[in-house]
Amino acid sequence: MTTAAQPPAGVTVRVPGKINLELVVGPRRDDGYHELATVFHAVSIHDHVTVVRAEEWSVRTTGDLAARVPDDESNLALRAAHALAERHAVEEPVAITIDKQIPVAGGMAGGSADAAAALVACDALWGLGLPREDLVSVAAALGSDVPFLLYGGTAVGSGRGERLAPVLSRGELHWVLWASHDSGLSTAAVYAEADRLRGEATVTEPEPSDDLLVALRTMDTAAVGACLRNDLQQAALSLAPELADVIEAGRELGVEGAVVSGSGPTVAFLVASSAAALDLSVGLAARGPEGDIRRTVGPVMGAQVVGPPVPSGPTLHIG
Repeated sequence: MTTAAQPPAGVTVRVPGKINLELVVGPRRDDGYHELATVFHAVSIHDHVTVVRAEEWSVRTTGDLAARVPDDESNLALRAAHALAERHAVEEPVAITIDKQIPVAGGMAGGSADAAAALVACDALWGLGLPREDLVSVAAALGSDVPFLLYGGTAVGSGRGERLAPVLSRGELHWVLWASHDSGLSTAAVYAEADRLRGEATVTEPEPSDDLLVALRTMDTAAVGACLRNDLQQAALSLAPELADVIEAGRELGVEGAVVSGSGPTVAFLVASSAAALDLSVGLAARGPEGDIRRTVGPVMGAQVVGPPVPSGPTLHIG
């Protein structure tokens, strides 16, 4: 048992990715961001972030996606650790290891998830004992999606997405995710393309769909599927035309709904059951386009401490 006299040498946190069941993009603000109304949904594809006491600050990533994650000061998990240390006058460097399973630049907030995990892990490692509300104030300065990954579940996000209200729901939803093997999409580029496609059209203030929120109360799969919406989807399709073929393939195979998650290019297919998810996965793999196909469920919990450090490597999984 860890005591105050024996602080932990390190902490491992499990954190989920997210998909956007709805993303309504409003007008561009003076700060360059867009006003949003979005429904976040945490799903069971997880990264694991370990922080250990060290002589100097560092970050490294393991797993098949490691080459696509920066290991310098731009890494969002390292930035999160620095920000928390500065906020609470902690002068103890950490070495961060990320086991990366959430697609990179895929619209599933993988970098934001790692930042949320780093905040939770460092809070535990340094013995700060902060409530999640205090971590949110640091998280919001790091990125619009980071606060949600501290909590998980399903929630409505407003502002840039950082203001959260939980969504009441019962049960779970089954998903099949398709992600590109080779490339991601820049969030900034997708928003810029969305602005270009809109041109001079009038953009109203965004609001979440009442129909979606009602459907989520009972997890009515067909009703949720009918409400899936993403105002960035057309821009993502413009920048990555192969996504149209993916969506068409899924619809022809029979799904309750399909949507590009966030800024893409991950495509989320909603299905009725785990058996339907397996059938769709096999069908997509046979038909193409080629991509990384995963079955998952939601909602799941946000960033959670799962234990002390464990040996890292491309096959690291916890729980």
